[in-house]
Amino acid sequence: MAVLGAGCFVFLCCFSFALGTVAWKSDQNSTEPTPLVIWHGMGDSCCNPLSMGFIKKLVEEKIPGIYVLSLKIGNSITEDIDNSFFMNVNEQVELVCHVLSKDKKLQNGYNAMGFSQGGQFLRAVAQRCPSPAMKNLISIGGQHQGVYGLPHCPGESSRICNWIRKMLNFGAYKNLIQDHLVQAEYWHDPLNEELYRNKSVFLADINQERGINGSYKENLMKLRKFVMVKFLRDSMVLPDDSEWFGFYKAGQDKDTYTLQESNLYREDRLGLKAMDKAKKLEFLSVDGDHLQFSETWFNDNIIPYLK
Repeated sequence: MAVLGAGCFVFLCCFSFALGTVAWKSDQNSTEPTPLVIWHGMGDSCCNPLSMGFIKKLVEEKIPGIYVLSLKIGNSITEDIDNSFFMNVNEQVELVCHVLSKDKKLQNGYNAMGFSQGGQFLRAVAQRCPSPAMKNLISIGGQHQGVYGLPHCPGESSRICNWIRKMLNFGAYKNLIQDHLVQAEYWHDPLNEELYRNKSVFLADINQERGINGSYKENLMKLRKFVMVKFLRDSMVLPDDSEWFGFYKAGQDKDTYTLQESNLYREDRLGLKAMDKAKKLEFLSVDGDHLQFSETWFNDNIIPYLK
């Protein structure tokens, strides 16, 4: 039998202790809830106690110990609200990707939940920024095929929305408007699909309308679940089918198609067809107006995806 010297014995003891410590920490981390990243909608902010602040608190109560990051785009609440109207979406997504990559609490992966336009913005994060890894994406009222109309605005934003409507009617696809007006960047004109495809600086890109970026498809397909919530009496999003990836049929603005009837699905440009067959897509609905749901509905239908 070989006899270990004192130095070797001490080394092995320390090594064994270190392995035990690593294993304990690993076990400890595995029991911690998956962090959650939230992105608010148009005219809202990260920390409004009646909206995102309430959601953050609710999730923290239902999932003790969870880390919730409610994204603030800018250095203040005022900037955050203004940027939801006027900061180029591609720049917002790039900023968020940087924030997530530097957050040590997210490095083992996170769930994401976007409200209204925050839904399609977080999808862009999933497609463009695979590290850290997004596990589940929950889009609550997100407009994944864009909008063609802006009938109502939240709260005190109605004056801004009146101006936005004028700009969209003036020329949604003019370069200056595309670069500086958020809602123009997911404006989808079914009466002029070619102009939309050529000029949309955000939505046409993430929906692979001008060509195929293989990484967009590959990254989105890494999601465990992609949950889409549609509001059946939505008075803000036209058409509300966009919340389930449907939209108006080309050349008119009355009849709509479903995700499964779309070229995007048939050609599987984003991997949604494959995800659907793998049961990674979830289609939920609420019998209410835009972002109007009860606490009970949220607890029963959304919280399970976050645990």
